[in-house]
Amino acid sequence: MKVPKVLILRTAGTNCDVETATAFKLAGGDPVLVHVRELIGGKVRLFDYAVIAIPGGFSYGDDISAGRVLANELRGHVRDLRSFVRSGRPVIGICNGFQVLVKAGLLPQTPSGEQTASLTVNDSNRFESRWVRLRINLQSQSLFTRDLPEMIELPVAHGEGKFVVKSPKVLETLKKTRAILMQYVNEEGKFSSYPHNPNGSLFNIAAITNPEGNCLGIMPHPERYLTRYHHPNWTRQTFCKEGIGLEIFRNAVRFVKD
Repeated sequence: MKVPKVLILRTAGTNCDVETATAFKLAGGDPVLVHVRELIGGKVRLFDYAVIAIPGGFSYGDDISAGRVLANELRGHVRDLRSFVRSGRPVIGICNGFQVLVKAGLLPQTPSGEQTASLTVNDSNRFESRWVRLRINLQSQSLFTRDLPEMIELPVAHGEGKFVVKSPKVLETLKKTRAILMQYVNEEGKFSSYPHNPNGSLFNIAAITNPEGNCLGIMPHPERYLTRYHHPNWTRQTFCKEGIGLEIFRNAVRFVKD
């Protein structure tokens, strides 16, 4: 069976591209690092790839706001990205990539592509870097979380991770379409404020998807939990053979292979 090609989008300031490529390689994909200018210039075509990943980092130094410049480039010059999402192929944006998907108007999904949400400065007004607990919405259609447990842990590392919406109607639509994929919770699996919610996100939102489940925006970093040794408490988690983050990438590769 042909190994699925995965486009890892990068630009100035991207710094999690190699880790994301490693994740897809371990998951059975064939990752290729592609600069956004190669897409804009037509040197690379999106539909030559089975999966697209927009990794974390600080694209263009987060000038104006996190992810805004790259989002504008994609919105204005890489219009095939919206068609790629509509085709049903997997797209994942991690941390800065989540910010890009939201500010490009791809998430939350709307018929017009209007931006209806944003990711803004953490309530703590500082960079948050630590492990968090997450609850997965098992009723979601997301292909990325198939067969994952309801409760997982992943690391976060961001300064602008607070998810906000344009109006209450946007949040209600996210709820109705089961597009809220992950939420920050405490040790008991319940909603809680800081530090369990590291940024003050509305409704404790950590990840959202489109209703079809093939486009994921996630603030925590699954590519930083690929082996059991990545977890700070790995010596006591003898039941854990590999990092739960790897399964998210593996699900994407399995989907395009099926």
